[in-house]
Amino acid sequence: MVELGKLNTLTVLKRLDFGIYLDGGDGEEILLPRRYVPEGCSVGDELEVFIYLDSEDLLIATTETPKAEVGECAYLNVIEVNRIGAFLDWGLPKDLLVPFGEQQKPMQVGQSYVVYLYVDQASERIAASTKLDKFLADTSPYYKVQQQVDLLICGRTDLGYRAVVDGGTIGLLFKSDVLTPITMGQKVKGYIKHIREDKKLDLCLQLVTRQALDALSEQILAFIEKEGGQSSLTEKSPPDVIAKQFGVSKSSYKKALGKLYKKRLIVIEKTHIALVDTGTK
Repeated sequence: MVELGKLNTLTVLKRLDFGIYLDGGDGEEILLPRRYVPEGCSVGDELEVFIYLDSEDLLIATTETPKAEVGECAYLNVIEVNRIGAFLDWGLPKDLLVPFGEQQKPMQVGQSYVVYLYVDQASERIAASTKLDKFLADTSPYYKVQQQVDLLICGRTDLGYRAVVDGGTIGLLFKSDVLTPITMGQKVKGYIKHIREDKKLDLCLQLVTRQALDALSEQILAFIEKEGGQSSLTEKSPPDVIAKQFGVSKSSYKKALGKLYKKRLIVIEKTHIALVDTGTK
C-alpha cells in the first residue's frame, strides 16, 4: 500500500511510450511519466518515488523531491490566492493548497509561511495548514535538558519565538536567549534549555555548560578590572548590549554574575557591579 504524500519504493511493472507503471499494491498501477523515468530502467527494478495526486486527482509518481512531505513542516512561498485558498510552491508541478479554513490569518501572494502538510480526510488530497497547533504537540516526554535539536522558527510571541522541534513539537525560544537576529522559517541548531513540569519545552541556541560559565566569569572579571573596577553592565542591561560585549545571552550573563557574587568576587548594585576589593561606596 503506497503512502500518499511521501517517498515510496515501488517496483516497475511495465514500460510504455509515455512512461512506466509502478506496483502500488492491491492491484493498483501508478504512472511515472516518461520525463521522470531514469535511463536504463527496466521491469522489475525498484524506484524511490514521491506519490501525489495529479490535476485529475489520480495517483501519480515523480522522481522529483518536494520541499516537504506529509507530516512535515516547511517554509513555503504563496504563488496564488483564489476562491479556494492559497497555493504554495512546494517543488512539484501541482501547487500545494492551503484552504481558507486552515489559514491562521489571510495569506498573501509573495509571502512565505511555515505550514504543516497533511492529507485531508474528506477529499483525500494533500493540503497544508498554518495552524500548526492542530497537528503538533507543545509537550513531549522524550527530550532531555541540553539535548541538541533541529529548530524551525515558526512564530513570534511577546516572550520570544516559537519553534518546531525536530519536526514534531513546538517549543519556546526566549528573546533573552537570542543573540543575533533570526527570521521566520529559519532552520537552526538548538538545545533543550528547560523542561517545565507540564512537559513544555524551553529552548536556547547556545548550550550553557559549567566550563562556558567559568570562562565567561573570567571575562567579566577582566572587563570590570579594565573599566577601573566598576561596570554599568548589570543583570538589568539590555540583551543586545550584553551580547555585543560578551557574545552571550542575557541569561548566561546573569548566571555568571550569580557565580561571581556567590564567590564574593563582585558586588551587585542597582546601577553597577564592582569588584569587591575596589569598594563601591
